[in-house]
Amino acid sequence: MMETAEARIKRMTMRSWRRGTKEMDLVLGPWADVHLAGLSEERLALYDRLLEENDQDLMAWILGQAEAPSHLAEFLTEIADYARVRLAKK
Repeated sequence: MMETAEARIKRMTMRSWRRGTKEMDLVLGPWADVHLAGLSEERLALYDRLLEENDQDLMAWILGQAEAPSHLAEFLTEIADYARVRLAKK
């Protein structure tokens, strides 16, 4: 059975909030809550691929401690920028 669009967004949101490390939960969860529903199919597929990466790699890429894979670099910059702005407001 094919996953519905609604179920896909719900699954991806849950995976964004339940990463395994609290730090990545706090970066990806709020971003997913705000942005997932409005993403194109292409960007949803890319985000789904991003969710397959391990937290240690994601955190290093987001913090600029390691170079992100080219196919994810722009997306990770967008997510990191959102997290920085969000956390600066607190």
